[in-house]
Amino acid sequence: MIVSQHKLSWSLVGATIGTLLASTAHAAPPEQRHNQVDGWFRMLLGQHEVTALYDGYVDLDTQLLSGMNAEQIRERLDSLFIDSENGVQTAVNAFLVHTGDHLVLVDAGSAACFGPTLGHVADNLRASGYTPEDVDTVLMTHLHPDHVCGLTDSDGNVVYPNAELRVSQTDADYWLSEEQAAAAPEDMQPFFAMARDAVAPYQQAEQMATFQPGDELMEGIDALDTAGHTPGHASFQFHNGDNELLVWGDIVHSHGVQFANPDVAIEFDSDQQQATEARRNTMGAAAQEAWWVAGAHMPFPGIGHVIEDGDGYRWLPVEFGPIRE
Repeated sequence: MIVSQHKLSWSLVGATIGTLLASTAHAAPPEQRHNQVDGWFRMLLGQHEVTALYDGYVDLDTQLLSGMNAEQIRERLDSLFIDSENGVQTAVNAFLVHTGDHLVLVDAGSAACFGPTLGHVADNLRASGYTPEDVDTVLMTHLHPDHVCGLTDSDGNVVYPNAELRVSQTDADYWLSEEQAAAAPEDMQPFFAMARDAVAPYQQAEQMATFQPGDELMEGIDALDTAGHTPGHASFQFHNGDNELLVWGDIVHSHGVQFANPDVAIEFDSDQQQATEARRNTMGAAAQEAWWVAGAHMPFPGIGHVIEDGDGYRWLPVEFGPIRE
């Protein structure tokens, strides 16, 4: 009888545990979390610390590309599993380089000039451990709004109050000219106004200076002529011993298409033939010299290497990992 009672008790315990396990196994998980991590990525390049800053993204219509027909572009993107039905997601990146002596920001993002998916450079800079007040130099690859508008906040105040702004002379002569704006097509005139508004407080504070291609902007940083996308488009070469980083601005907009076929241009290019030549020359040099490259419209963090691939090239992105000193 005692044995039977024990058997009965253990049966009840087993049934209870089974019920609990079953109820636990079928419990609904917490709601999905759709927020993303902060948009910054850091690596060391010799003695330079490089931080990629994510401004956001924009969906670019493939009809903006020329040099391949629509079917070829679609087939190319499909082969890379890139969804292009509603436009190709295209990142906007800026780059912060700590040289040891200077904290240099290359491009400033779009701030409020374009839609809700952009405008996060300053926030991500803070999230990375720095403040806008820490930046002593801002280098502009060119004066398109998605690069220059982030220089000021929504009230028109400077975001980087302790920085000297450096702009190519040719781009300044073009984008800051009211005469050029008046002569431009009507749909382009807001681009001129946004550029003028963004740099105006730096000019007024005498914190803006221009440069020419080939200038050494400070020790170990050279301005390279990569004109074509805009009249004065520049790239910046950071030298640090045997380490080379090229921040190339808008050499590439559609990584899925333009690496394989550098002759494909985009409607935003001021001079498509010149932009194509700049792209081929820059990709060729980057591949041959094994430079690290940072691109404004490459998939975040936008840092990697260019590798020759037949008549074109391919992109080898940086691998995420710990900071190794």
